[in-house]
Amino acid sequence: MTGKVIAQSTVAGRDYILREVTIPPGQATGWHFHDGTLYAYVKQGTLSHFAATCKSDGVHPQGRFLEEPPGADHVHIGRNLGATDVVLEVLYVLPHGAPFSQDAPNPGCDFQ
Repeated sequence: MTGKVIAQSTVAGRDYILREVTIPPGQATGWHFHDGTLYAYVKQGTLSHFAATCKSDGVHPQGRFLEEPPGADHVHIGRNLGATDVVLEVLYVLPHGAPFSQDAPNPGCDFQ
């Protein structure tokens, strides 16, 4: 997975960061959560999204939007189960200085 920052601004203690994220076929984001809300647009491919319950909480094809809520109680993973790159345009709305994501352990799912 790779990411490239396109734009960034800080307003009233919040960082607004627009980033392009690419997930190659067969790869995943790793289990993680965010300290702020994320808004993503699927520019290419299909993103398969899984919650800490190990069940799919959405399949997002090209042209779809998704929102990821903040907090350690929203651990998730994004996977590319297709044959082409998944390319996302992601708007991160984070507390100032927060990382893009926080790693989390696999919650016991039989996949990474």
